[in-house]
Amino acid sequence: QVQLVESGGGLVQAGGSLRLSCAASGRTFGSYVMGWLRQAPGKEREFVAAISTSGGNTDYADSVRGRFTISRDNAKNTVYLQMNSLKPEDTAVYYCAADPIGSYYSSYNYWGQGTQVTVSS
Repeated sequence: QVQLVESGGGLVQAGGSLRLSCAASGRTFGSYVMGWLRQAPGKEREFVAAISTSGGNTDYADSVRGRFTISRDNAKNTVYLQMNSLKPEDTAVYYCAADPIGSYYSSYNYWGQGTQVTVSS
């Protein structure tokens, strides 16, 4: 079992930056592929980014590639999402997730509670 707690969300103007953090409990954090997904009002949840257990491999949705960076610190049991050049369409609840079921694009065994990111124009 692993529990995930996100932080770092908030209100930012377009063009600004935010850094999300996801702290994980348990001693198995380093064995999980981690992901960030988001859900905007009235829309389905969508993949944002994923990172391998060592941090050596990452993947991004086309909509955020070049603006967002996912990273992890296994010694601190934490995964991060650095978000730069934010756009109003990035407004959503952002979820941290661990241990994908099959593909890391959508299904995970463990989820955080989510953190709201709002980008004003």
